[in-house]
Amino acid sequence: MITKKKKQEMLQRFQDTYGIMKPALIYRSPFELLVAVVLSAQCTDERVNIVTAGLFPEYASPEKMLTLGIDGLEEKIKTCGLYHSKAKNLSATCRILCEEYQGEVPKTFDELVKLPGVGRKTANVLVSVLYDTPAIGYPCVSCCQSHAAGCRDDTRQCGKGLAKSHPR
Repeated sequence: MITKKKKQEMLQRFQDTYGIMKPALIYRSPFELLVAVVLSAQCTDERVNIVTAGLFPEYASPEKMLTLGIDGLEEKIKTCGLYHSKAKNLSATCRILCEEYQGEVPKTFDELVKLPGVGRKTANVLVSVLYDTPAIGYPCVSCCQSHAAGCRDDTRQCGKGLAKSHPR
């Protein structure tokens, strides 16, 4: 079991090393950040920014993105890799956003992780960046470092433990 003091020391080391982290992704709205973070899976932020620069001027809302259809969206995001599953998930997410959230991105972690293509990491990034909710956006990396520092919990438990001790 890791002590509260040890957690605080680890968080301070993260803060000292990395400062306040903001995503390198370029976005102008919660929807654009959601799309960019989904596209960033197995892809560089630089590549995502190139792709979204061609996508967002015309398709910056779930309603507009749905007009592309899956094939059209695949063509626009092809260079991000894994484009078949990303297009399918983004299309389904856009439909849900339109039907259940009036085109808005949900504000809670629990609602976000229910969207296709949105996992824990993506939801943590979104709630942290968009809604200023304390969250660790990269729990796997954080937990590997925490494990090396003495935390023996599994990744999910470790992430929850670090999030609990995250300064509010």
